[in-house]
Amino acid sequence: MWRARNGFTLLSLIIALCSSAAAQPGVAPEHRPAQGDSDEQRIVDLVVASRILVQEGVLDSFGHVTVRSLKNPNRYFMPRAMPPALVTANEPRTNGEQFIHGEIYRVRPDVQAIVHSHAPAVIPFSISPDRPLRPVLHMAGFLPGRVSVFDHRDVAKDDPSLRGKLMVNNAKLGAALAKTLGNDSVVLIRGHGNAVVGASVPWAVLRAVYTQLNARVQMEAIALGGQVIYLNEDELKMHPVEVFDVDRPWQNLKSRLPKNF
Repeated sequence: MWRARNGFTLLSLIIALCSSAAAQPGVAPEHRPAQGDSDEQRIVDLVVASRILVQEGVLDSFGHVTVRSLKNPNRYFMPRAMPPALVTANEPRTNGEQFIHGEIYRVRPDVQAIVHSHAPAVIPFSISPDRPLRPVLHMAGFLPGRVSVFDHRDVAKDDPSLRGKLMVNNAKLGAALAKTLGNDSVVLIRGHGNAVVGASVPWAVLRAVYTQLNARVQMEAIALGGQVIYLNEDELKMHPVEVFDVDRPWQNLKSRLPKNF
């Protein structure tokens, strides 16, 4: 009996030590190669991600998830124009907002997956310049201190043909959006939605979900009145160290899907 208890204690210690090593500063778990990574697996993850984001209220009848090809980094996989809940692995026609994804992939080689959504809790922060989206949640420390907002009107000033547009459906708007995103993980699109990037489909999904949750909590805190305490620079720097396990939320989110999926 003592040996069994002792063995269990030792095993627990080994697990704790391994977990601690995985979270050491200077290590970027997000960019570690995933076991079994392939284009086929990325497409499977894309389909699952679409269903998850509908289930979590991030995607509605619109929005889309894409993933870069592992075999050819100059290509990416994107569902055709259809409700995200109905996405399957075999879709022949591309989406009109492909430029959101193509232009970000072009300038961000670190990005392997992108989620574009119209998450309703996020949109108010795209139209309220005095109330920017800022990180308040521990799990949303991937957000910059102030999330940038892309506004089509800024591009349309010099191009009358773009006036009135709210969709990013050409290369010029896509490039401007990618520039606004810069090196951040999230960019808002005024009156439209947002784009979230990650080093894999699970990372992009995790961030899309917590961008929505952060916006909801921030809005509730603002409604209380008075001061809102946001994550500071030190806490944002610590985020990739403390939040290093994407598989746990990914498996949890998959488990919440209907059993007949």
